[in-house]
Amino acid sequence: MKGGIAAALDVGSSKVCCFIARAEGAAMPRVIGIGQQASRGIKGGAIVDLEQAEISVLNAVHAAEQMAGETIDRVVVNLSGGYPASSSVGVEVSLNGHEVGEADLRRALAYGHQTQLQRQDDDHGRQMIHSIPTGYSIDGNRGIRDPRGMFGDQLGVHMHIITASAGAVRNVSICIQRCHLEPAAFVVSPYASGLASLVDDELELGATVIDMGGGTTTIAVFYEHNVIFTDVIPVGGQHVTSDIARGLSTPLVHAERMKTLYGHVIAAPTDERELIDVPQVGEDDSSESQQIPRSLLVGIIQPRVEETLELVRSRLELSGFDKVAGRRVVLTGGACQLPGTRELASTVLDKQVRIGRPTHVSGLAEATAGPAYAACAGLLNYAVTAEVAVPGEPAPAAREAGGLVGRLGHWLREHF
Repeated sequence: MKGGIAAALDVGSSKVCCFIARAEGAAMPRVIGIGQQASRGIKGGAIVDLEQAEISVLNAVHAAEQMAGETIDRVVVNLSGGYPASSSVGVEVSLNGHEVGEADLRRALAYGHQTQLQRQDDDHGRQMIHSIPTGYSIDGNRGIRDPRGMFGDQLGVHMHIITASAGAVRNVSICIQRCHLEPAAFVVSPYASGLASLVDDELELGATVIDMGGGTTTIAVFYEHNVIFTDVIPVGGQHVTSDIARGLSTPLVHAERMKTLYGHVIAAPTDERELIDVPQVGEDDSSESQQIPRSLLVGIIQPRVEETLELVRSRLELSGFDKVAGRRVVLTGGACQLPGTRELASTVLDKQVRIGRPTHVSGLAEATAGPAYAACAGLLNYAVTAEVAVPGEPAPAAREAGGLVGRLGHWLREHF
């Protein structure tokens, strides 16, 4: 946050989207500027052409700045490439029987970071994206939300660490810096989507967010207001378009148009009778198009979407967090807008499924309030709430005036 203004940048495989919002006090952020561009130079969530990606980001940010009448220099950025991976770290620090204070929390969190960094030395090429405290314990008593003010001998912290390929993160960072912007923070896509679309009860009782993007499908499991597991599958909506283009020998542009206008995930009895014009690759538009029944199009789309959902199911089962998340699934991302996706997901995953829309921001028009914009809206929520989500630096009042006396007084209060 800078002067009450927050900016979010969703760098996706199919679109680059920028939201600029004003946040006043405890109110939800209000979007005042929106910019969007078709993605170029980005494939599977990773940058493959730096120059093309830079142009897409520049155009999206410029359009948002023009609409908002504000100039931004820091953005919160989503991350769907770089194969984000989850791991858990549990650490304990000694309290010597005194009251838990800010310094003890910072010491425990720093120790957790250090433990993870030592692991990263063994697993080269990974960079830490998030380290989220998911629970505290005092003398083995678990389930403590905020241990400050409590007494004990041992303070334990259970942390959820999310890492990603350092090269992929660096490429996104370089691209944004070349646009004269500074990436204030990186947030994995399904975490951002969950922040925007989940209601309080879903966050508390457990829910799985499946963000179905253009190049990747990402998963996040939320429980007790924390994200406890994330994963990514390198399959998305663009793979469906590619299947249509190959199966019907039609250009990618027409394949995307057919998917949007006539696509359906579940076959209907009328599909055999409904005919669709299919322009052929390399032929003039003036020449006669081939006509196919809609059932043929559905027969190409359904297996790919079903395969994606089955991969999600197997990843959740392998992780062991399938049962923790309960029976609630929230679908976000542009690829979940295909008619019938919710019903198919409900069948494949054997859970209750709903389509998630960004509900924790205001000022969005109907065209930008759909599931495709959940990640970008969630980045704004992260920008506003990240500072209070984790007990980190002490409040200004707690920071003593500089000098030895101030530090000595602080140490005495912490330990006696």
